[in-house]
Amino acid sequence: MKIIKFYLLASTVVFIGCKKSGDDEDPNIIRIETDLEISDFIWKGLNQYYYWQESVVNLSDSKKENESDYAYYLSQNTNPETFFNSLLHPDDNFSWIVDDYIELENMLQGIDNSDGMEFGLYVECNDQSIFGFVRYVQKGSDAESKGVKRGMVFSDINGIRLTRDNYRDLLYNQTSSSYTIKFSEISYDQNNQCANLIPGQEDLILVKSRIVKNPIHISKIIEVEGQKVGYLMYNQFVGVVESEGKDYNSELNNVFSNFLSNGINDLVVDLRYNPGGRISTSINLASMITGQFNNQVFAKERWNSKLMNYWDENNPESLLNRFTNKLSNNQSIFSLNLDRVFILTSARTASASELLINGLDPYINVIHIGDFTVGKNQGSITVYDYINESRDKNPNHMYAMQPIVLKIGNVAGYTDFPDGLEPDTLIKESLLNPGILGDINEPLLKIAIDQITGDASSIDNDFQFKEISSPLDVLKERIIIDDNDIE
Repeated sequence: MKIIKFYLLASTVVFIGCKKSGDDEDPNIIRIETDLEISDFIWKGLNQYYYWQESVVNLSDSKKENESDYAYYLSQNTNPETFFNSLLHPDDNFSWIVDDYIELENMLQGIDNSDGMEFGLYVECNDQSIFGFVRYVQKGSDAESKGVKRGMVFSDINGIRLTRDNYRDLLYNQTSSSYTIKFSEISYDQNNQCANLIPGQEDLILVKSRIVKNPIHISKIIEVEGQKVGYLMYNQFVGVVESEGKDYNSELNNVFSNFLSNGINDLVVDLRYNPGGRISTSINLASMITGQFNNQVFAKERWNSKLMNYWDENNPESLLNRFTNKLSNNQSIFSLNLDRVFILTSARTASASELLINGLDPYINVIHIGDFTVGKNQGSITVYDYINESRDKNPNHMYAMQPIVLKIGNVAGYTDFPDGLEPDTLIKESLLNPGILGDINEPLLKIAIDQITGDASSIDNDFQFKEISSPLDVLKERIIIDDNDIE
């Protein structure tokens, strides 16, 4: 556990302009602690924690040497989002800021206001119209209760055809709790190798509500040709969610207890829709898959120079993440002691998912099936505007940042894979034949099963539709340091 006694506390009052004698309300006076407190919080937080701090000129420590100059600088940058983005390094695609840290906390814990339909977005032949493909449906959601299934496609929201120009407003409108959706059929244009949508006739009303997403979407044991194969679809590296009374680390451990007691021979971990999450949970899962490497180094962290110097002097061990045999609640981990694991991925597999693959690779045979991963070996923390050492948050605003603060590599020192981790067997999901998740004939799982049983697989990377990124994709691709790591 990393404990850093750094706090972003309120600044002292700084004055700009001329103060008239006896006038305590001079409009020319700008106070950092009131007028510029959000900009001050942003600058100090990035100056302290940001991975690229030394490479961003405006984050130099010298910026703070003259209080008046610093206050003037902040006064020119009063829009929080614009100011935050102006301080980011060109190589940074994953830092972000929010104006409501409660929403951020909910997202990081798998709590969402949603109808439960998880989908990807694709472009039609005309390069303007958009259609959605349902990847899976959250359990207990409105979409599940109304029969929405994996493989369905949709083209219209509230009677309006989805396009590049309007899909953000139609699909991510936070002001409406319900919308009408029209499901369609795909017509493949063989000549131009693209898709056209044939709109359906019936509309379906979907209602958003607060749902708590269980990261363990599917766990089962598949028996085939005398082999017992454990299958786990794991969709987010979430740990303990105190507000919901959920301990997903323990639930994941129970899954492995079941695998162990049933004597599985092999394991398939499906991470194709897993955008990441907590490092500690990735370590837990790696330790459940193995067990024979307890206390050996799973991953190494590198932060900015000022924090590296701090840990090099005070606790260099804190930069190492080791395999473990216990959860944070001291519960013993059920480990399978496997010497190989099959991992399924897509172009949406990111961060803590990539850490699992990369961290395990020096120790066991990781058989990677699917698409290239995102290529994000960077970690973030949530930075709040604390006003005292009791960690009380500033009552005047609800801004919080999720900046990139570290790069993380495996024990062999492999850290950079900007184009993603390359699969051993390259296959992309088919929109025309997606299969049923967890079914032995689902295309990606079938390849893993065939390799386990020694059967020959037919790999069909058929035509691929042009996919676009939604506004939430970058936010979902994350690797998070535990809340108690930074104090």
